[in-house]
Amino acid sequence: MQIKRALKNVSFEDVSKTMFAYEPIWAIGTGMSASPDQAQEVCHAIRQVLAEMYDHETANTIRILYGGSVTGKNCAELFAMKDIDGGLVGGSSLKEDFAKIVGCK
Repeated sequence: MQIKRALKNVSFEDVSKTMFAYEPIWAIGTGMSASPDQAQEVCHAIRQVLAEMYDHETANTIRILYGGSVTGKNCAELFAMKDIDGGLVGGSSLKEDFAKIVGCK
């Protein structure tokens, strides 16, 4: 519902310039992260809503980021998920292992 409300009057042209980030509320500031499968499930649902509102081609061009305690240890598994295009990194950006996240594939 949040996505539909936020994009209510956004054109195809403008939506293609957007980026979405998903972070579970329970992960904010806790150091806890969703499992890669859990994060993928929600990011996939976001992409499905975008496809319903616009079309599949447009939905596939929009970057969806996962935030929620992304670390050098879990970034590879998270970023390997089909609908996770990158990370929204918070506290880990202040730590030494941030370089691992930046180089994560």
